[in-house]
Amino acid sequence: MVAVGAVAGSPAGDSMPTAVTAGEDRSEFAPTATLQSGVSEEEFVEPVPEEGDPYFEAEADDGSWISYVNPRDAYRSPYLGEGSGKLCVTLLNENGDPVVGESVPGTTVTVETGEELEWHSDADPFVVEYPLPENYDRPLDADQFGTTDDLPQGDGYLDSHCLEWHGLPEDETVNYGEVEVEGENADDVEVVGYVQQAHDSWDSDVDPIEAAEPYEEAGGWTYYEGGSHGQAVVVLQLDGDGDATGGETDDSDGSDDSSSDDNGGTDSSNPDDTGADETPGFGAVAVLVALLSVLALRSRPE
Repeated sequence: MVAVGAVAGSPAGDSMPTAVTAGEDRSEFAPTATLQSGVSEEEFVEPVPEEGDPYFEAEADDGSWISYVNPRDAYRSPYLGEGSGKLCVTLLNENGDPVVGESVPGTTVTVETGEELEWHSDADPFVVEYPLPENYDRPLDADQFGTTDDLPQGDGYLDSHCLEWHGLPEDETVNYGEVEVEGENADDVEVVGYVQQAHDSWDSDVDPIEAAEPYEEAGGWTYYEGGSHGQAVVVLQLDGDGDATGGETDDSDGSDDSSSDDNGGTDSSNPDDTGADETPGFGAVAVLVALLSVLALRSRPE
């Protein structure tokens, strides 16, 4: 009991960073990646452009929608009607927060688009290459998910990479193919599904993972007069081992940096360990017990 008492104790653990939750004030982090634990890639936080910013585009008078400038937005020539739309890809980490693919470099996401969009320079097909900041001037250009009291749509932070178009006839059918994910890190990207909304302003008050449907339930829409808009988001999620950045790391790279004692055991919990006894204080107790035993033997009557 004395020996156990000499070595028992609770070492103080390092405090772990806390994940940023939806709706939380994240302006202090922007624009950068937040500190998170247990994810393959930390959340990328970039506020939406405010009015007066060059990338702020317009807001509806009735507060039903808001839009931001997207370099992949194009108008059909000749302009055939009021049909407009948006096709996006959003990549989420294991916590469900938007990321830009730093942990899956060389991954390419391809969405085939129908002949209706052949005229669009960024369609036929729609290709997204990760990591986004290395390949695009505007890596994230839309706020497709979340809510805030200050905006008609979105939570105030960009989360998607999109293709936009205008000028299709109001009886046109827009089709897009099933997403293909390719590259050496493709196995770390899971296709969650598709969030498609046609004929109305985009409702961002949905969880992208919970709202995602199979391709068979999406795949396109047909415009009609008075309902000449539509959007769809391909929802992807990292499915890695959580050790690329900010997560639990595994240093077992074939080398052994831990110290060894004379009995062949190892202790890697203390980087300053110099081979001392793993149970400090136990040796002194053992010596004391031995001395008391010797004195007890010598004091026994012959």
